[in-house]
Amino acid sequence: MASRHQFDEVPALNLTSMIDVLFLLIIFFMVGTKFVETDRQIELKLPQVKAGGALSAAPEKKVISVYQDGVITLDRKTVTLDELTGRLAASRSQYKALGVLVRGDGTATFQLIANVLNACKQAGIADLAISVEMAKAEKNNARR
Repeated sequence: MASRHQFDEVPALNLTSMIDVLFLLIIFFMVGTKFVETDRQIELKLPQVKAGGALSAAPEKKVISVYQDGVITLDRKTVTLDELTGRLAASRSQYKALGVLVRGDGTATFQLIANVLNACKQAGIADLAISVEMAKAEKNNARR
């Protein structure tokens, strides 16, 4: 019985595309360094300023509390919906990125909270947060 020998060809590694990419990177960095050198040759004296912080510190978020009986407080002072909108708009005119935290009683109707959220929208408040608390059963699961 004649044995047949099968010779497997060794796969050739084609480096053409890898060399092309390498040459493109070399050309890119060579051209980039030429631009940097020409920028350094321009004789231009730039103005100097002192390092300074923000003009004023960002104010803390305003806290709005909505109670079950319909009482609304802004930073612990009782207000009506119209007063709330006016005060928030006035505060926002001083600081455009004013934030508001709405805290609502869990047993209050959602309509009360919706009215407060609408007042915030009318005042142009974009940074709005709602305070919630995890239920007791979920607290135990979260600790595991």
